[in-house]
Amino acid sequence: MTSAMNDGRHADTDRRRKRVQAAITTALRDGSPLTASAIARAARVDRTFLYRHRDLLNLVHVAAGEPTGPAPGSGPSVTWASLQADLANANARAARLAVRVQQLESHLSRHLGDRAWHESGLGAPTDVAELQATITRLDQRNTELTRGLEERQAELDAARAANRDLTRALNQRG
Repeated sequence: MTSAMNDGRHADTDRRRKRVQAAITTALRDGSPLTASAIARAARVDRTFLYRHRDLLNLVHVAAGEPTGPAPGSGPSVTWASLQADLANANARAARLAVRVQQLESHLSRHLGDRAWHESGLGAPTDVAELQATITRLDQRNTELTRGLEERQAELDAARAANRDLTRALNQRG
């Protein structure tokens, strides 16, 4: 009796395994999702059946990496690895574009800031060289006037000293 029950369980397991393998083949041919849940649902078995039979679960994972689609050679084949590569490339491109956007925003901000500063009249005038020349000329003139003032002050001090000496001499004589 036990042998008949064991034979029946083994036959049921073989039927389930064949349904799982057929579901994997159908999913590959039709381009259906190749996940443990989807294959278990298509084969009308419990997901735990796949996890108890690791060789079937490995078949699902290997099939997930295979090209999918209606017919080979009729169009581009898509695999899980190719989709991951596309996603990685898209993420890298997005990162490069984000850096470029920051560079452009910084450049635009600087340009608009310079333009606003110039238009406000608070910025440095465009004829800086002419103003520098004027400043140099005025500094030279200021130095000349200061030197002339010092000479006049020295002459005035000498005249005052001479005047005091003459006044003192007149007062003593007289």
